[in-house]
Amino acid sequence: MSDVHVAPLTYQDRLRHLVERKLKQTREKIARFGSMDEDDLGLVAPPEDFQWEPIANHPNGSFYGARGWAENFASLMQAHPTYVDPMDALAGRWMVFMSRRRPVHWPPEFAYPHLVGDQQTYGITCGIGGDSHFGPDYTIGLERGWGGLLEKVRHGRRNHGPDKAEFYQAEEDVILAVQTWIRRTIEHIHKALLEESAPELKANLTEMAEVNEWIVEHPPRTLREACQWIAWFNMGSRVYNRDGAGGRLDELLRPYYERDIASGRIDDEDALFLIACLLLNETHYYQVGGPGPDGKDLTSKVSFLILEAAHRLGIANNLTVRVHDNMDEELFLTAVGHLLRDRKGWPRFAGDKGLVEGFMRNGYPAELARQRIAVGCHWMAIPGREYTLNDIVKINVAKVFEVAFYDMIEDPTVEPGVAELWRRFEEHLQRAVLCTAKGIDFHLAHQKDNEPELMLNLLCHGPIEKGVDITDGGVEFYNMCVDGSGLATVADSFAALEQRIQRERVLTWAEVAAHLRNNYVDREGLRVRAMLRGSARYGQGGSLGDEWAVRVSKLFAELVKEKRTPGGRIMIPGWFSWSATIKLGKEVGATPDGRGRGEPISHGANPNNGFRADGAATAMAKAIASVQTGYGNTCPMQLEFSGGLEDEEGIAKMAALIKTHFDLGGTLFNVNVIDRDKLLAAHKDPWAYPDLIVRVTGFTAYFAALSPEFRQLVVDRIVGE
Repeated sequence: MSDVHVAPLTYQDRLRHLVERKLKQTREKIARFGSMDEDDLGLVAPPEDFQWEPIANHPNGSFYGARGWAENFASLMQAHPTYVDPMDALAGRWMVFMSRRRPVHWPPEFAYPHLVGDQQTYGITCGIGGDSHFGPDYTIGLERGWGGLLEKVRHGRRNHGPDKAEFYQAEEDVILAVQTWIRRTIEHIHKALLEESAPELKANLTEMAEVNEWIVEHPPRTLREACQWIAWFNMGSRVYNRDGAGGRLDELLRPYYERDIASGRIDDEDALFLIACLLLNETHYYQVGGPGPDGKDLTSKVSFLILEAAHRLGIANNLTVRVHDNMDEELFLTAVGHLLRDRKGWPRFAGDKGLVEGFMRNGYPAELARQRIAVGCHWMAIPGREYTLNDIVKINVAKVFEVAFYDMIEDPTVEPGVAELWRRFEEHLQRAVLCTAKGIDFHLAHQKDNEPELMLNLLCHGPIEKGVDITDGGVEFYNMCVDGSGLATVADSFAALEQRIQRERVLTWAEVAAHLRNNYVDREGLRVRAMLRGSARYGQGGSLGDEWAVRVSKLFAELVKEKRTPGGRIMIPGWFSWSATIKLGKEVGATPDGRGRGEPISHGANPNNGFRADGAATAMAKAIASVQTGYGNTCPMQLEFSGGLEDEEGIAKMAALIKTHFDLGGTLFNVNVIDRDKLLAAHKDPWAYPDLIVRVTGFTAYFAALSPEFRQLVVDRIVGE
């Protein structure tokens, strides 16, 4: 019997296996937990027999405060399943949302009845109890390692009195819990070694064990150790409270890559595989490229390796490329090429000009503004130095409009008119902003007693040094994000009312109000609805709708920036609805733009679907640039098209569109490139297209993993109404 030669596994073979396994795991977790209308997380479904129950420290059965969170995290890390794939360069996967295991998410003793009335009236997503949503500084952990972080915590404890003892004990317990998880995984690796026969996989597992045995205590020295350290932090923070903020990944990995290359430890193929495994492990938000504090471009070989690794993987990711005047043009065009050719909804592009100049308007220098990077759905944050509550606080401006409209219509002492409606809209929006500001202060006053940021505190400048949570004054900067939602709904409603009632006089205020209350259900209502929908729209270019969009956005920005919160915190406005357009729409009745009762409100800063017959991308780019709030938070552009730009000429055209938008002041550019027929077929039978990836909003996800309602949201944007 002759020997059978088995070719050694290549990196391509291993990546193929890892991606196929991820798709299988995605299907498994959807079958177990249902649709997941959020980021394509690295979450893997735990074994069927896995059991863990939180330890309550409150009569309501929930847990709160530093002691409660640390105790539960330590308990979970003792029970959390370990995960090892011999094909992977990195060990571990996370499987449990600890924060979602709490039965009651806010302590009842901190109720806020003084705010609830206006919150409900104006559709305010208040942010009280919201977690993470700012950016850590990974360099703190990479430089110290888990052992160094532990010593830093113990040093802080020695330098403070007994009043800080509980805080430091909780931070220590969290670090020890992560180390416990790593050590348990090392045991799993050694067991896997005994069962593995393939020489190259035995060698991989041996090195995997050595890497983890080192980093359980020490700071990483190599690229593989750095990737594994970041992976453990990402997984731990996801388990703790779903944190997903990353950093400048190319700059974080560059020193390790350069040392390994110089020493001959690795070549670029090794580096590509390591980076791909990190991107596969967890879909945190990373920025690639961009300027340093001095404005000089930070693009390196690692920047290109990250894009290539993501391309080879071909899965959902959340990479953002920073576009600025001095950027590496090859990196930019490479990124645009992947966007158009891979058709996976990545990368996004962030506009440095609008972001930096806008953030400086808050009183900060350019050097600091350039350090504020893309680390979330639409978030910008200074890593480790700024608390922002990004994407958590939102005002449903469409709801504010509705309140103002009926406030006017039902007042018998006034003659209805656009000027009167605007006056009342401004009055109600001002009240909504004040309520939102009070909610932010309330959150910051009590969040440490609800859900302290024990994981993220470790990678921030201040909390461990001061012995206080980041929500309690631990860091230097507090710039609280306040997003408006429903811009196009409101702008088109104002435009329709002005055009059809006041200019053309083909409708009356009473008629419109009656049809809104009746949700356009009868024949006459459908006629009126078509007439309103056919009026001037935001995005058409120089239209009445565009004028109203600028006016509404300017008012929102002015009211948010008019003063700080009563507690003295800076608020920074933006336009973003995340994927909450469905939820926020259910709060609002029919509106004069022709939108029906309960239908989704408009998406972020985008014009309404079907804003003009040709759906011109250039018109959209100009329109969204015109409504930027201008203080360093984003008002993203979401572009959908069916492709046809994959060649060099097409890449150049898309690159020019992106740069034009940013030159005009745009801040964030998201793109979906999807075949229309394929999307419609996938909507009917999602799992016939298990690898179809879409950019839902700030995040990308497998289309099949979304609920029918969210799939319809994406279809409506791409296919049109």
